Amino acid sequence: MTTRRELLHGSALAVVAFGAGCAPGVGIAKGPREPALIGDLQERTFRFFWDTTDPKTGLAHDRWPTQSFSSIAAVGFALTAYPVGVVNGWITRTEARARTLTTLEYFAALPQGPAATGMGGYKGFFYHFLERDTGHRFRDTELSTVDTTLLFGGMLFAQSWFDGDHPDERRIRALADELYGRADWTWIRPRAPLICMGWRPENGFIPSDWDIYNEGLLTYLLALASPTHAVEPETWDAWTSRFEPQWTDKWGGKPYLHYPPLFVHQYSHLWVDFRGIADRYMTAKGIDYFENTRRATYAHKAYAAANPGEFKGYGGDIWGLTACDGPADFRTTIDGKQRQFFSYSARGPGDRDDGTIAPTAAATSIAFAPEIAVPAIEALHRHYGRAIYGKYGFIDSFNPTLTDPKARLDHGKITPGAGWVGPDYLGIDQGPIVLGIENWRTGLIWATMRKNPHIRRGLKLAGFKGGWLG
Repeated sequence: MTTRRELLHGSALAVVAFGAGCAPGVGIAKGPREPALIGDLQERTFRFFWDTTDPKTGLAHDRWPTQSFSSIAAVGFALTAYPVGVVNGWITRTEARARTLTTLEYFAALPQGPAATGMGGYKGFFYHFLERDTGHRFRDTELSTVDTTLLFGGMLFAQSWFDGDHPDERRIRALADELYGRADWTWIRPRAPLICMGWRPENGFIPSDWDIYNEGLLTYLLALASPTHAVEPETWDAWTSRFEPQWTDKWGGKPYLHYPPLFVHQYSHLWVDFRGIADRYMTAKGIDYFENTRRATYAHKAYAAANPGEFKGYGGDIWGLTACDGPADFRTTIDGKQRQFFSYSARGPGDRDDGTIAPTAAATSIAFAPEIAVPAIEALHRHYGRAIYGKYGFIDSFNPTLTDPKARLDHGKITPGAGWVGPDYLGIDQGPIVLGIENWRTGLIWATMRKNPHIRRGLKLAGFKGGWLG
C-alpha cells in the first residue's frame, strides 16, 4: 500500500465588509460583521467530527461517507475541534471532556511493539492509519512522525484547554504528558540530525527525512521539547539551513519559502502562533513564519487569477491548491488541449495542477489572510454550492474542467455546472477549516497553545524570540 505521505514526497448566506484594522485571530467575536456563511461552514464542519468519530474509541474517519480506516492526524484535529464546539455552544464542556478522555485513554492502551500486525504503534509513535475496529495498524501503513505530530497537537491542546480541577480534566492533562513523553525522537533519526518521515517493521526506516521547509515545523518543535527523548537544540538550525533553495517571489510578488500545496503552510501554524516571533533563520530574512504563510496564500490567489493552465473556474476569488482527492490518473483531450488528471495528490501552483480545487485550501486561509479567504469561501459557495456544499460543509474537492460524463473515474461523479465532484469529506481537510475559522475569529487555539509548556520550550530551544514568547 502506498500512503498519502509518500504520494506527496449555491449563494452566500451573507456578504458583509470587514472593519478596517482587524488583525486575524485577535479576539474577533461573532457579530454583524461576520458573514453568516462562515459560522454555518464552521458548525457543519465541526459536526463532521462530532457525528462520525467513534464515541467509544475517539477514532476519527479518514474519510466519510466512504467507509475507511482511521487517520491519526484526523484524531488530532478532532481533539482540537471539541473545545471549539464548546465555546460556540454546539456541545457542552462535559461532552467534550468525556470524548477527549475516551480518546486519550484509548491511545494510551493501544499495544506498541515491533511486530508487523496487532500493534497501534512503536517507540511512542503511531501508525498513520489504524483499523477502526481494533486500533491496530492498517495494512502496511507506515509509523508516521508527522501524523503522530498532528495527533500530539490535538492532545497538547486538550492538555492546556482542559485546565479545571475536575478529575477527568486532571487525567486528560496527565495522559497528554504520558503519551507525548513516550515518543522516542532520538530513535527515529537514522540520518541525524534530520528526523525521518517514518518506519515500517518489514524494512525499517523510510528513506526520506523532513529535510526542507514543509509541514514539519511542529514535528521539530515537539522533538526539541520532549521531556524524555529530546533531540539536540542545534537540530533546528541544521534543518533550517537547508531552506535557502526554496525561496521564490513567483506569483505573489514578495519572496517567501515556497512549497506547492497550501496545507504545508497551514498545518503547524494552526496550533502555533508564529505572529511576531522568529527563529534565527527568519530573523535574518526580516519576516516570520506567519508572514511567510500569508505570502504563500497570496501567491495561490495570484496563480489562480493568472491561470496559466487555462482551467475552468480559476479566478481572483476561486483559488487554493493543496493535497486532496482527484478524479483518477489518466490523460484525455478537452477542447483540443491534452490534460493530465490525478487521483489523490499534492497539488500546487504549476505542480501537478490538474484543475482540481479543494475548498479547504482557501477556507483554512481565513486564519492568515481573511481579506482574500472570505471572498473565496463566498465565491465557492455562490458558484458551486449546490454541488459541493452539504451536511458537513464543503466536500473535499471538485474539478470544473472535467465535464465529460464518459470519463474514467476512480470515484465521484460528473455534475452539471461543477464538473467532477468528489464523494467524500476528508478528516485532515475538515479539521483545518474548523481551526482556521476559530483562530481568525477568537484566536482560541493559538492563545491556548501559548500556555502549553512543551510548545513554549520547543520554541525557545529552536531559538524563537520576540512577541508573545518574550
